Amino acid sequence: MLDILLSSLGQVFTFSHLFYMMLGIIVGLVVGIIPGLGGIAGMSLLLPFLYGMEPSQALGMLMGLVAVIPTGDTFASVLLGIPGSSASQATVIDGFALAKRGQAARALSSAFLSSMIGGLIGAVVLTGFILIARPLVLSFSSSELFMLTLLGLSMVAVLSGRDLFKGLAACGLGLLVGATGMAPATGEFRLNYGLDYLYDGLPLVVVGLGIFALPEIIDLLTQRGAIASEPCRLGAGWRQGFRDVRREKGLVARCAGIGSLIGTIPGLAGSVVDWMTYGHAVQSAKDKSEFGQGDIRGVIAPESANNATAGAAMVPTLLFGVPGSGSAAVFLGGLLLLGLQPGIGMIETHLDLTYTIIWSLALANIIGAGLCLGLAGPVASLTRVRFTILAPLITILILFAAYQATRATGDLVALAAVGAIGVLFKKANWSRPAFLIGFVLAPGAETYFYQALQFQGSAAFARPGVLIIGALILAALFIPALKALWQKHRQTKKGGGEAADTEATAPAEPARATLGGVDILLLAGLLGLAAFAWSDVAGLSLLGSVFPKLAIAIMALGCLAEIARHLMRRPQWQRQACREELIWLAGFCTLIATILGLGFISTAALFCLVFLLGIARLKLWTAAGMAVGVVAFLVGMAHFLTLTYPSGVLDPWLFS
Repeated sequence: MLDILLSSLGQVFTFSHLFYMMLGIIVGLVVGIIPGLGGIAGMSLLLPFLYGMEPSQALGMLMGLVAVIPTGDTFASVLLGIPGSSASQATVIDGFALAKRGQAARALSSAFLSSMIGGLIGAVVLTGFILIARPLVLSFSSSELFMLTLLGLSMVAVLSGRDLFKGLAACGLGLLVGATGMAPATGEFRLNYGLDYLYDGLPLVVVGLGIFALPEIIDLLTQRGAIASEPCRLGAGWRQGFRDVRREKGLVARCAGIGSLIGTIPGLAGSVVDWMTYGHAVQSAKDKSEFGQGDIRGVIAPESANNATAGAAMVPTLLFGVPGSGSAAVFLGGLLLLGLQPGIGMIETHLDLTYTIIWSLALANIIGAGLCLGLAGPVASLTRVRFTILAPLITILILFAAYQATRATGDLVALAAVGAIGVLFKKANWSRPAFLIGFVLAPGAETYFYQALQFQGSAAFARPGVLIIGALILAALFIPALKALWQKHRQTKKGGGEAADTEATAPAEPARATLGGVDILLLAGLLGLAAFAWSDVAGLSLLGSVFPKLAIAIMALGCLAEIARHLMRRPQWQRQACREELIWLAGFCTLIATILGLGFISTAALFCLVFLLGIARLKLWTAAGMAVGVVAFLVGMAHFLTLTYPSGVLDPWLFS
């Protein structure tokens, strides 16, 4: 065994292996920085170059890319408020808030360092799991996987804070949107309303960009300033980020461990683990007041987990040929192109190559984090640029990333629809993470539930693993409440005296709740949607309709409970003016309609030119140069990714 370990380590440090690994790292950083591409697109770019390569060189290139994409996508999440990929959506919440406070360098340095540590922990876990994980992974049945999705849903209670009923309603809406398309048990189509685009449901990248990125762009446009409201001293920010990670080393280790565990389970990696670890950070914190406003722990937790997940997702891929994530699925195709068959042969016959993968993963994490830290200074300076200059470029990036989902015009229309929900949620302070968690977990929860009932019947939920995970769910729900009661008891006891007794026994007057116009619009709209969706699924079979009906019930229950809470506390009217946000949203919808009419590239060029001249007030040559750069980017990506944009009437004449 020692000879094999030393041999694989020697392979990693050969010139050819390091050269191809650096090539993969560079491609991974570029792919990670461009929002919406992610590991699947990056892997797809490299696959054509694998033919005829030595396996060790090709694996070095692939692992270099796998390791750094979860690190590079932090740039877009922190600096622009755009999820760089599905694995960095939770980072947006506090990372972008820190950037707007002038602490972008602090957020980036802590994210890169925690990502590197998480990646190294993931490589260590992968090393041990290669030999011991087979019986553990095989022990998970559909019932345990279903309970794990419920564990993810329990994070909604943590992330919703005091607005639990709003969080439930948002989660129910996410579950309902996630249930759109074909029922896994019966093959019936539901909630597609005759639209071909909805037969397969909404893509995750469209929902993620619509619910987070678009509302942030509109919010910054209404302010007309830079991303950062305070100047950012990059040097001090770097050192502060390092100190933050050192101070929160326990959180880094716990979240990396969670990421490693979840990554080994096929289908539960990616965007699930970052929300679970973000919820854990909120739940384990004594002071929760800064989460969502710029708490560095909200950056460290998901960034520690997503790199660990990327390494751990290789466990089922290498051992069983079952990809643990989307990028691992493409990596599996790369193994087959190299003539390597995943399975027990990777341990018995190609153990040296298996450990080459592990060492490459660890080394690429270190190099990638170093490169990102080197780029943090110039890239973080974007936060001091007037947002009206960046807005058209970011908007085109979002449209490009959304169109990558299924390469259909429906992606752009769905982006606008989900973006409208995101704008209203942000204005009324409804939990957008709760919506996204419900959407992400809906397909897996439904599939695993049906499989558990089909193969194991009622005995599925009496298994030891199910009971253990159920206990964890109860702990996640009730421990925070018990902790709050205990703290209140200690404060009351510490106060003592007659005054404390009088205050404790006197009936407290309930605080008056505030109710705004956007709240009323959302509550009425969701209840109307619940009635409409119920009529759509009422004619389906029991197995085909039970999950969407459950989602409708959760959404309606959350809305009704929120209404009852307001009525009991004599609601006070709160003005929620969102006229300017709605104007920008209407402008975005007009942009999409113009794309469908004139063509993607032509509209992008005209939009950038007009916006930069009319709103950003740039000089003509500067605006024209930026518009030409946008065209060059779109044409180049169309060539490399074999994309065919919506052509309209102008694109065939100008760019054929």
